[in-house]
Amino acid sequence: MRKAAVFGAGSWGTAFAQILADSGELDEVVLWARRAEVADGINRDRRNPDYLTDVELPQAVRAGTDPAEVADAAGLAVLAVPSQSLRENLATWGSALPDDALVVSLMKGIELHTGLRMSEVIEQSGIERERIVVVSGPNLSKEIAERQPAAAVVAGVDHGAADRVADLVSQPYFRAYTQTDVVGAEIGGAVKNVIALAVGMAEGLGYGDNTKSSLITRGLAEIARLGQALGADPGTLMGLAGVGDLIATCMSPLSRNHRVGVALGQGRTIEELLALPHQTAEGVKSCRSVVELAGRHGVDMPICQGVTAVVEGQVTPEVLTGALMNRARKHERA
Repeated sequence: MRKAAVFGAGSWGTAFAQILADSGELDEVVLWARRAEVADGINRDRRNPDYLTDVELPQAVRAGTDPAEVADAAGLAVLAVPSQSLRENLATWGSALPDDALVVSLMKGIELHTGLRMSEVIEQSGIERERIVVVSGPNLSKEIAERQPAAAVVAGVDHGAADRVADLVSQPYFRAYTQTDVVGAEIGGAVKNVIALAVGMAEGLGYGDNTKSSLITRGLAEIARLGQALGADPGTLMGLAGVGDLIATCMSPLSRNHRVGVALGQGRTIEELLALPHQTAEGVKSCRSVVELAGRHGVDMPICQGVTAVVEGQVTPEVLTGALMNRARKHERA
C-alpha cells in the first residue's frame, strides 16, 4: 500500500490525511476536493484554504478534483463527505474506487428515510463488507491537526482489515484500538451529535454543568438503548466510540454540533445557522433519521425526539427543557 485517497477535504478529512501522511508508509495521500480553489490552495500553499487554515500539511499530501485520478492505484480509500450526501457521492464516483482497496468511513450519521448506517450505505454501493472499516472516537479535528494526543476505535467485521488500518494510522499522537463491533461504533458516533445539540442548547440558555452533565448521562442511556436494539456490544458504547466521543462532542466549543446548539439556545434560528459557511452540523441533518430508526425498533429517545422538534421548528429550547424535566418518573435503568 503506497497511496491513500481521502474523499472529502473538510476538517476531518484534512486532519486524517495528515495522520496518514505522518505514518511514513505512504508515498502520497491525495485529497479529493469538490472545488478547484481548495485543491489548488492545498497544492500551492500546503494549507487547506477553507478548513484548518493554520495547519501546514505534510509534503506527501496533495489534492485533486478528478475522482478517478484521486482514487487511481490507492490501497486505501477514506470517505469523509457529509453523511447525507454519501449515497449521491458514491453513485457519482464510487466506481472509481479500486476493487481491492480497503474503504474507511469517517462519517457519523444515519441516512434519512432508510435508517441505514454509513457502512451499510457503502455496502449497498457494491463494496464488500469485509473491506469496510469505521473510525470513530473523540476526534476533534483541530486538536488532532495540532498533533495533540488522542485515541480512536478502528472497527471492521474483518479484524485483519481493521488491524491493517489501525497500524497505518497509529502515530505518537494518535492511538488506535481495534474492534469488530461496527454497529456500536457507528451508533455511538451518530447519536452523540444529536445529544451535543441538546447540551449546546442548555449552555445557550445559560444553564450550568449540572444540567449539561445530566443531559450527557441520559443521552448515553438513549445511545445504549438504541445500540442494544440493533445488536451492538454494550461495552463499545462505554468506550471511545461511545462515551468518549459523546463527552468531547458535547463539551467542546470546537464541536460544530455543540456550537449550533448554543446558538439555538441563544435564540438564533436553524435557517440562520445553516446559511453560515463551513458550519455543517451532522446532528441537524441526522436527528430525524435517528428518531425514525429508534421508532422502528420501539426505543424511547426523548432527548433526540426533543432536539428534532427544535430543529424542525415545532418547539423552542425552553419548551424542550420543561418537557424533559416534567416526564413521568421511572427507574434510572428502565
